[in-house]
Amino acid sequence: MKVKDFMTKDVVVIEVDESLEEAAKKLRKYRISGAPVLEEGNVIGVISEADLLKALEEKSISLNTLLPSPLDLIELPVRVKLNIDKITKEIKLLGKVKIKDVMTKSAITISPEEDISKAARLMRERGINRLPVVKDSKLVGIITRADLLKAF
Repeated sequence: MKVKDFMTKDVVVIEVDESLEEAAKKLRKYRISGAPVLEEGNVIGVISEADLLKALEEKSISLNTLLPSPLDLIELPVRVKLNIDKITKEIKLLGKVKIKDVMTKSAITISPEEDISKAARLMRERGINRLPVVKDSKLVGIITRADLLKAF
């Protein structure tokens, strides 16, 4: 059984110059947990929900800013203006973060002619959920763990 027999051919992709916000909207819209990142039609990486969450954790608003402690509530009226300004600034900064800054680089890819067992082994060994399927340096599909289950 070949990868080409089980892969998804209509692939949702993220362009390298898209923002985190645009990528998150795409993943949500298509109900997927990750996608290949393309630059000039070539796969240069993969972006996943985990990558997005890590970026948000590193670059975003802390929950303490949004959810103050009970003691902080005493001085809340004074802090509200400061917090709103801080939150607004951080949200604007997040919108400028590009996918190329947070994606997993050097995507592991597979050929459509490879045996499905190799795809399963790569996913298991590397702890990944999807493999872009590439032929002649161009993306032709994607194979996910869910696709692998269809093979059995």
